[in-house]
Amino acid sequence: MEEQEYTRRSERPKKRRLRKGRTFFIFLLLCVITVAVYSVVQYRNGFELASGTKVAQEDFTGDAIEGSIENYLLLGIDTRGEEQSRTDTMMLLSWNKDTNDIKLVSFMRDIYADIPGYQSYKLNTAYYLGGVQLLKDTLGNMFGLPIHHYALIDFQNFESLVDILAPNGVEIEVEKDMSEKIGVTLTQGVHRLNGQELLGYARFRQDAEGDFGRVARQQKVIEALKDEILAPQNILHLPKFVGAAQGYVTTDYSSAGEILQVLKMLSKGKITIEKATVPIEGSYNFQNFSHAGSAIVIDIEENKTFLREFLGISLD
Repeated sequence: MEEQEYTRRSERPKKRRLRKGRTFFIFLLLCVITVAVYSVVQYRNGFELASGTKVAQEDFTGDAIEGSIENYLLLGIDTRGEEQSRTDTMMLLSWNKDTNDIKLVSFMRDIYADIPGYQSYKLNTAYYLGGVQLLKDTLGNMFGLPIHHYALIDFQNFESLVDILAPNGVEIEVEKDMSEKIGVTLTQGVHRLNGQELLGYARFRQDAEGDFGRVARQQKVIEALKDEILAPQNILHLPKFVGAAQGYVTTDYSSAGEILQVLKMLSKGKITIEKATVPIEGSYNFQNFSHAGSAIVIDIEENKTFLREFLGISLD
């Protein structure tokens, strides 16, 4: 009798541990379900918010991917309700999938370029004449650059995406007072800028640096947005941001493929961005043309050599 009571008493702590373990498991499961439901709802909210605003997808034939480096043509346009637009922002994002390093090359929009099928004109006119494919072919012909994918966003959509990702603004050091022709007034100093202000900062060029200064600011904005995406305080905003990006950003990817690529990049840990601008210093001069106005005439071979070394890829 005493032996049986001892046995029963010795089993009680084990049962309590089992109950505690089961309770913790149920709590953990409920947390996972709550997070999943929240993410799906926020993703759908973002997607619905952006529905009907995307720039139309275009026919695009990317180059075959060889090796571990994948190149994306990033374009920003200001449609203003027009059927045809010029590209205000032209960047090549080069991602090394083995090292997770990212290299970002900005192309000056006033580069005097040989546009296939047309007379030579400023580089940003290629998109106006023939869309993403013609711009891709123009860069490919000039520098031998392989371009595998593209992403295109209208500036109004850019503003909305920034406000979804960072409702409290994106921290930027504004190096001088800015207001002319950007639709906002910015003062010198460190500020948290909303979408409209951040776009204005990135587009400002009414100073001695002109377009070269604007390109540097655009790269600075890309770096700041990367930090916001990875910031812990913005985790709750990411599902809605990703959903809205499906509607605001036009790419040659399917929605699932686009998300998968971003997840692959983020899952590999810390992301560093190394930046450059074409033309490089000392490789260009300004010339006036009757049909194109003032344009940047560049030494193509010198810039091609730079791109080959900077990106670490062979160029045809």
